[in-house]
Amino acid sequence: MLLAFHKPYGVISQFTPDGSPNRTLAEFGFPKDVYPLGRLDADSEGLLLLSDEPSLNTRLLDPQQAHPRRYWAQVEGIPASSSLEKLSHGVSMGEHQTLPCRAWLLDPQPKLPPRDPPIRIRKTVPDSWIALELIEGKNRQVRKMTATIGHPTLRLFRVQIGNFQLGNLPPSHWKELTPPERDQVFSK
Repeated sequence: MLLAFHKPYGVISQFTPDGSPNRTLAEFGFPKDVYPLGRLDADSEGLLLLSDEPSLNTRLLDPQQAHPRRYWAQVEGIPASSSLEKLSHGVSMGEHQTLPCRAWLLDPQPKLPPRDPPIRIRKTVPDSWIALELIEGKNRQVRKMTATIGHPTLRLFRVQIGNFQLGNLPPSHWKELTPPERDQVFSK
């Protein structure tokens, strides 16, 4: 079984509490024995896959499989093309050099449901949305990458894994993937 979940802000990608005020996956009525494939931080939103098939972890998460995941990041400022190129070549995050990825400015800017709580708005600093397509998933990687180029992430939303897009699945809802949708997850 493979499920797609639209994870809202303030939910951790686990079923047991971690001592924080964040909600857990336990409150969303998932079938027994499923677990998240990968994670999204509590302050990130969007597509999270869950399954009861252990073999899918390596297939989807090992960077050697080069399985793409696409994120939309609302960032402070408007990154220059040279900054986006730096991201695409990989940036240094302390002891880790990120793998090359795709990075581009989203035009038009996406229309997403409002977040609760809303992001902070600074009247003197514009914001913009960029897309990043990665094949690895280090802890808080997108946020660290955008900070490295001087454009901190304000809101982070995963929209796609493989060729499967979250689409119109409402926040806090999940669905079991059909065979064609499952094929989209595993296509590159």
